[in-house]
Amino acid sequence: TMGLKSILFVMALLLSGAAAAIKTYFNETAYLPCQFINSQNISLDELVVFWQNQEKLVVYELYQGKEKFDNVDPKYKNRNISFDEENWTLRLHNVEIKDQGDYQCFIHHKGPKGLVPSHKMFPPTKLLVIANFSQPEIMEGSNSSSKSYRNLTCSSIQGYPQPEEMYFLLTTENSTIKYSTTMQKSQDNITELYNVSISWSYSGFHDTTNRSIICVLCVSEMCLFSKPYDI
Repeated sequence: TMGLKSILFVMALLLSGAAAAIKTYFNETAYLPCQFINSQNISLDELVVFWQNQEKLVVYELYQGKEKFDNVDPKYKNRNISFDEENWTLRLHNVEIKDQGDYQCFIHHKGPKGLVPSHKMFPPTKLLVIANFSQPEIMEGSNSSSKSYRNLTCSSIQGYPQPEEMYFLLTTENSTIKYSTTMQKSQDNITELYNVSISWSYSGFHDTTNRSIICVLCVSEMCLFSKPYDI
């Protein structure tokens, strides 16, 4: 069975001809459907089943019931990929950010006259890969040169896609004020995951009013909150 965390079928066909979108978490398993209805109960021994990506590269091929690698693109030959015969679904394990894109399933029937196209999944499946950022964390910088202010940095790591916004919220007894600063971003060359941070010099420490600061990170219409930094 497909776990809700491993794969979320979040959209069906919203528009005619639009690809169905699947969201899968980084380093987990993507389930790429074929949507083939085997009404004639044809044996896999008579079929050639394969998937292509948006670049028309063969991701996987099952030739008359056996895996065949002659046509599989080199970058997929060493990947952990398996076929679910019961659901006619391709399982792409240990998903990476670079796996994002469109995937299409094809089935040919091998008969006396050779291979005959029997099924082409349309529209293709659009795979979206996400990675949860860590909970934002506020830290006080060691380079604060005056007791009248403090340098605060908030950071969050190992997430995808790129966040839309990151900011501080200062809460007092009577108000909540948003402070936006420039977000610093870095992306790992291998995993393509993002690390992000913002900094702020807060000068209101001389005020004896109870107040609290939290950091907010917003990505894909969802926001993460740090633990309160109490003053």
